[in-house]
Amino acid sequence: MDNEIQLISDGDGLTVIGSSQDVENFLASEGLPSKNLGPRWYKSVFAVGAAVAEAGSEIAANSAHWVKLTPKSAQLVKKYGLRESAKTGLSTGVLKGQKGQIKGFLEFTHSPRSFLSNPANLANAGKFMAQVAMQQTMDEITDYLAAIDKKIDDVLRAQKDAVLARMIGLGFVIEEAMTIREARGRVDEVIWSRVHAAPATIADTQAYALRQLDALAENMERQTKIGDLTTATKEAEVTVREWLAVLARCFQLQDAIAVLELDRVLDASPEELNGHRLGLKAARKGRLDHISRSTESLLARMNAAAGVANAKVLLHPTASPAVVQSSNQVALGVHDFHVRLGIESGGDSPETRRWTEAALEVRDRALETGAKGVDVARSLGNETLDRANSVKSRLSSSIAERARRLLGDEEERGEKG
Repeated sequence: MDNEIQLISDGDGLTVIGSSQDVENFLASEGLPSKNLGPRWYKSVFAVGAAVAEAGSEIAANSAHWVKLTPKSAQLVKKYGLRESAKTGLSTGVLKGQKGQIKGFLEFTHSPRSFLSNPANLANAGKFMAQVAMQQTMDEITDYLAAIDKKIDDVLRAQKDAVLARMIGLGFVIEEAMTIREARGRVDEVIWSRVHAAPATIADTQAYALRQLDALAENMERQTKIGDLTTATKEAEVTVREWLAVLARCFQLQDAIAVLELDRVLDASPEELNGHRLGLKAARKGRLDHISRSTESLLARMNAAAGVANAKVLLHPTASPAVVQSSNQVALGVHDFHVRLGIESGGDSPETRRWTEAALEVRDRALETGAKGVDVARSLGNETLDRANSVKSRLSSSIAERARRLLGDEEERGEKG
C-alpha cells in the first residue's frame, strides 16, 4: 500500500504531513530537526466543528511537523520540486512511496486524499505556519534577552522618553492577550480591542531606538583624537547592547500582534486570510530590512573607527587596541542580534576585507619597527583577523566607501603631520 507525505512551504518553514511513522522516517532520512505541531494544527487547518468531525479518522491517523527553513532544509523545496502557487505564495507537493521510501511526486491538486486540496484549508495552513515561525522568533528573542542579562523593563525605565515608558505596560497587555488566545483558541473582538492600537506605539519605539543607534554612529565619526575615539567606542559597547535589546523587544511584540491579527482575521473575515498573511509577511520583511540597514551602518562606522585606531597603533599603543576591542564587542553583539531575529548574513563584505587588510599592513609596519611594535601589532592584528573571520556582515558599497574615505583622510592627515 502506498504512503503519502504532504509538504507545504511558505518560505520560512516547511510542514510535513503524513502518518507518524512516515513523517518520522522522512525527517530522519533528511536529517532535519522539527517541531511536532500537535492537534492544534488540525483545528487550525480544518477550522472547528463539522469540518474537523468529517476529517476525524484521517486526522487521528496523521501527524504534522514543522521545520524551520535553513539553507539545508530549503534545498528540499528544490529537491522535490514543490510547486509555488501565485495566489497563495505557498509551495506544495505530495511524495508517494512504500514503507516510507519515497518514489514519486504528485501535486496536491492531483491527490484526492490530500488534506489541503481545499483552498480554505490551505489558507488556514499558511496562517498557522506563519504563526509558528513568528512564535519561534519570539522564543529566540526571549533567549537573547536572557543571554545578554538585560531586563528590558530596566532598559526602558532608564529612558526619559514617554513612548519608551509606554512599552512596559503595552508588553503586559499583549502577553495577556496571547494567554487568553492560547486558552480560547481564537481572537474575538474583545481580545482584539485591547491590542489593536499597539502597532503605532511599537513603531514609534523602534524608530526612536534606531535614531539612537544612528546618533552613536555619528558621534564616533566626528571624533578625530584617539582619546575621544576611545571614550566614544567604549560607551558604545554598552549603549548599543541596550538599544539592540529595545529593538529586539519591539520586534517580539510586533510578531505577537501579527499572531493575534491572523487569528482575528480568520474569526472576522476568513476570505481575506491569505491576502492578509502575505501582507504581514511583506511588512515583517520591511521591518527586518530597515533594522538591518541601520545596524550595518553602525558596524561600518565602528569598523572605520577601528581602522583609525589601527593606523595610530604605534603612536597610541594602549588606546588603539581598546578601540578595536570595543569595536569587536559591538560587532559580535550585532551579529548575535541578527541571528536571533533571523537576519541572514552574507559573506565577507568589502568593508570587512578592507579592515582586515589595513590591520595586516599596520602589523607589517610594526614588525619593521622593533620588539615593542611587534608585540602590540601582532596582538592587534590577530584579534582583528579573528573578528573579521567570525562576524559576517552585509555592508552596502556606499557605507563601505564612506568608511574607506574616513580612514584615508585620517592617514593623509597623519602623514602631513
